[in-house]
Amino acid sequence: MTAVTMAKALNQALYDALERDDRVLVFGEDVGKLGGVFRVTDGLTDAFGRRVFNTPLAESAIAGIAVGLAIKGFRPVAEMQFDVFSYPAFEQITSHLAKYRTRTQGACPMQVVVRIPYGGNIGGIEQHSESPETYYAHTAGLKVVSPATPGDAYALLTAAIQDPDPVIFLEPKSRYWSKEEVDLPAPALPLDRARIAREGTDATVIAYGPTVHVALAAAEAAAAEGTSLEVVDLRSLAPLDMDTLAASVRKTRRAVVAHEAPVFMGLGAEIAARLMHDLFDVLAAPVERVGSATIPYPPARFEKLFLPDADRILEAVDRTREF
Repeated sequence: MTAVTMAKALNQALYDALERDDRVLVFGEDVGKLGGVFRVTDGLTDAFGRRVFNTPLAESAIAGIAVGLAIKGFRPVAEMQFDVFSYPAFEQITSHLAKYRTRTQGACPMQVVVRIPYGGNIGGIEQHSESPETYYAHTAGLKVVSPATPGDAYALLTAAIQDPDPVIFLEPKSRYWSKEEVDLPAPALPLDRARIAREGTDATVIAYGPTVHVALAAAEAAAAEGTSLEVVDLRSLAPLDMDTLAASVRKTRRAVVAHEAPVFMGLGAEIAARLMHDLFDVLAAPVERVGSATIPYPPARFEKLFLPDADRILEAVDRTREF
């Protein structure tokens, strides 16, 4: 086992996919010789030549190219350089990429992965730090996943490239340089399963992507005060693994959902609604949600005030224990 960063794990997953299947193509803005803004595609052009290539600065074109290549039998892996940059491609993704396989009754597969670095905590300038996951999770026909660890990044990206459906692959950019001891190559993971990141008994904290390590920090602080928190890493945002969530909440009887996106209409709203509908007779308290305010993403100097931290998660846990 070797300590690798999430960026390196993703790079290795792309390398292995390109080596394994000559139908895999990797493209986007500056992904070639530069290796991408976050160096996730570093060295891939040298190894695979024209199968890893730069595109014009036109995200709608990137998505359209991916759709066309998939129709011709390729397996495109397209990168949107930053989260907000994916918005010009939204129409192509939601109207075409998400619909072709169903529209053609399976005759036209859409084996496309759209990689999107997302989230905050990097001190980015305007239009470089947002959480667009709800837009994509709301769109029928798309699978949406987000890794929280280097090992999961490799295994989930491998699975996404092999999947017959289009996958929006959300990479938490604040975690690119987090390290983990992992043995690569690793087997692919199912794209519809959550994991228990930490076992506990007093309350369940549900998180994904960049917020998982925040939830784990909250659980560590809670343990020092005698409270046992279970942390569930969603991994898959669409579909949701409600079986794992329900099993955890049945055990703890309390739940908090945390994400960087605004609380209003965030993914936590759907999770809270389903837990309260399905487990109404089990819950000891209403499901709490922790997220950002419903305002445009603030300047970097206010980022720490805007994004959820361990203290806000612990405050939400305390509210569930008032009942």
